[in-house]
Amino acid sequence: MNQMVCLSPNGVDTYHVPALPTTLMVGTMNGVVELRNRARTEDWQEVNRTLDGLHISSLMSEPARGALFAGVHGEGLYRSLDGARTWERNLPGLTVPHVFSLSFDRRAEAVTLYAGTEPARLFRSRNGGDSWHEVPGLASAPGRDKWWFPAPPHIAHVKHVATDPRDPRVLYVCIEQGALLKSSDGGEHFEQLHFEDAGCRYNNDAHRIIFNPRDPDEIFLDGGDGIFRSRDAGQSWEHLATPAMRVAYPDHLYLAPDDPSTVFAVGGGDPPNIWRSSGHARSTIVRSRDGGHSWSQIGGALLDSLPGNLEAATLVSWPGGYGFFAGSTDGEVFSSFDRGEHWSRIAHSLPPVSKCVHHGNLAKGRAAVAAVENRP
Repeated sequence: MNQMVCLSPNGVDTYHVPALPTTLMVGTMNGVVELRNRARTEDWQEVNRTLDGLHISSLMSEPARGALFAGVHGEGLYRSLDGARTWERNLPGLTVPHVFSLSFDRRAEAVTLYAGTEPARLFRSRNGGDSWHEVPGLASAPGRDKWWFPAPPHIAHVKHVATDPRDPRVLYVCIEQGALLKSSDGGEHFEQLHFEDAGCRYNNDAHRIIFNPRDPDEIFLDGGDGIFRSRDAGQSWEHLATPAMRVAYPDHLYLAPDDPSTVFAVGGGDPPNIWRSSGHARSTIVRSRDGGHSWSQIGGALLDSLPGNLEAATLVSWPGGYGFFAGSTDGEVFSSFDRGEHWSRIAHSLPPVSKCVHHGNLAKGRAAVAAVENRP
């Protein structure tokens, strides 16, 4: 079983490993950082950096050959077959150079890889990334002419791709910003799911889809307006977020592997447009034990209102337990190996872990605040 665990803003963010993880690959704004913990303690060490100078948007360790993939802002897709010691790029058929998100679908021994790009197009590989083919329906998806992204160059991207656990032909694609799309024929055609009817204000800003494994018709979505739930495979939605939730801008969302009524959400206490003036994301991790109706912050003082945004998170499970990694725009990495009860900071002073311009938004806000504070 593949034991490599990855942490990145838009890559694969759930892994199952045989035992407590000891190697973590972190996607940063300056390459991939490898952290290792040989003694299974809190003492993690940086052991390697690769792809220097590249802004890593997404990382994926695929389960068939153990290949590591890195999606890069404006520089395409890289693949390593030797644990990040060497990399190759320019994989045939992937024609858009800005690879924003990565995901995979596994059915027994068959693994399908997905790469979402900016502008919003979707590519698929069924041979471990040796070649890629575009998923055709996204180019003619409804409402495409209205998709956009607030930050320059204002181009929407594929934020996340998920496949129904019962049927690999059923695809859900999150467009940031613009739409939540669903296909029932493997991506030949898409329909738009209207979660904005449940109270969305941020232009259909869809971030991530997850399924209840006991009832895959129940799906959860997070985005710029919080968290939504559907009990009928996306036909109708309810809005679960409240001001007391403490995460106004969730980027990562999980159901506990041993209890799908326990939900975790990771992200900022304010949306990114506020960061440009405040310089403070107020990010944290929250948990609900009742399916999203009530929430409480976890992680104690360590994760209470972090100034940098928790831009990446990963749930990792093993026989008998599960835990998390989380990375911030301030270059910190946090971990918990007891279902989120207790947390440690295992790395700091790394390059920012950040999608798009979020790190820049916070830097501008901090500069503006400092200028006011230093004004005579």
